[in-house]
Amino acid sequence: MSRVWFARPLETVSTFWRVERRDGVALGFTSHDRDLWFGGLLHQAAPGMVPSAIRRTIAVEPDSAEMQGALDHAAIRAEDLAAGRFDGAAVRVGLVDWETGESEVLFAGTIGSVGEQGERFTAELLSAKAALERELVPRTAPTCRAAFCGTGCTLSAARFTREAVVVESDAEAGAVLLAGGPGPDLLLWGELRWVDGPQSGLSAGIVGLDGARLILDRRPPSAVPPTRVLVSEGCDHTLETCAMRFANAINFQGEPFLPGNDLLTRFGNPAG
Repeated sequence: MSRVWFARPLETVSTFWRVERRDGVALGFTSHDRDLWFGGLLHQAAPGMVPSAIRRTIAVEPDSAEMQGALDHAAIRAEDLAAGRFDGAAVRVGLVDWETGESEVLFAGTIGSVGEQGERFTAELLSAKAALERELVPRTAPTCRAAFCGTGCTLSAARFTREAVVVESDAEAGAVLLAGGPGPDLLLWGELRWVDGPQSGLSAGIVGLDGARLILDRRPPSAVPPTRVLVSEGCDHTLETCAMRFANAINFQGEPFLPGNDLLTRFGNPAG
């Protein structure tokens, strides 16, 4: 049986937050006035970080919670938030006894939207029940619904991923020039993942081409030395590309020949 918290007038209890980013970095924070070690992680004292009310119900609607704090903490930097390092990070919020180290998780979920207000930030926390909002029955579409090299596509991601070097970066245009790797045409709608440099571990989608340069959906650093990246080829999700370029039409997850709604509005031609 779990402990009954705040059963006495005075308790040695504080709140804690545990953040596990998608790049493998784990961070711990506590509202206590000193660092606490428990659960295999050092939780740094961050009295300026406070949780709002946590709502938990038995209904299917997602539980809600929010976290806010100051941007002056060494582990929470504005540039990291802007770069998306905390997007989709797993979060656990709970209580810890600072004397015994006993702890209990009250909320578990992921970080949704992150906002910045002056010198402070706010992060919306999404519970696991948010997954119930996704559509279980796929909608018909002329293009493929499967993520390239994802579930349903069956192609190997390693086969279409190569190492390259960024030799030129234009932050204003959001463009980079590569040396090595596949040609730009093959990389359109693919992904670039930084291996070295200030954005190491971050990824950006390749959404356009400017000659030999790649246009990214996330602004690259303004100036970088030759920096290693991993680039993955892209797919426009059409049947023609799937069949002619990847020979994978048997796994195409779309309905390119299904008549659209305009078929219902057609009428017979007396002359025909």
